[in-house]
Amino acid sequence: QAQLVESGGGLVQPGGSMRLSCVASGLTFDSSEIAWFRQAPGKERARVSCGVRRPDFTYYADSVKGRFTIVRDNAKNTVYLQMNNLRREDTAVYYCAARRSYGCPIFPTGYDYWGQGIQVTVSA
Repeated sequence: QAQLVESGGGLVQPGGSMRLSCVASGLTFDSSEIAWFRQAPGKERARVSCGVRRPDFTYYADSVKGRFTIVRDNAKNTVYLQMNNLRREDTAVYYCAARRSYGCPIFPTGYDYWGQGIQVTVSA
C-alpha cells in the first residue's frame, strides 16, 4: 500500500523559511508525479507546486512563484518544498499527493495517494 508522510511544518514568522518533506513508500517513486497542495480554513484544497519528473514543466501557483521551490531526491524517495519569504496567507495545512501517471492535474481528484497533511502557520 502506498504511503506518503509529510514532515517539517510548524510555526514561522513572516519573512521566514521552512522546508517540508514528503517521503513516499509503496509506489514506484521515480515514475510517479508528486505535487504539493494546501488548504486554508474555509477554502478549497489548492495546488501549490508540481512537476518534479520534468523540471522544465515544473508548476507553481502564482501566489508562491519566486518564493517556493520543489525538489526531488529519488535516492531518498523524497520530495521537498522549500518555502522562503513566508507570508501570513501561506498559513494552511499542506499535503503531498502522488499520481501514478504523468501530469499535474489541477484538481485533487487527479491524484492517487495523499499524505495526512501538516500544519504550517505563519504568524508573528
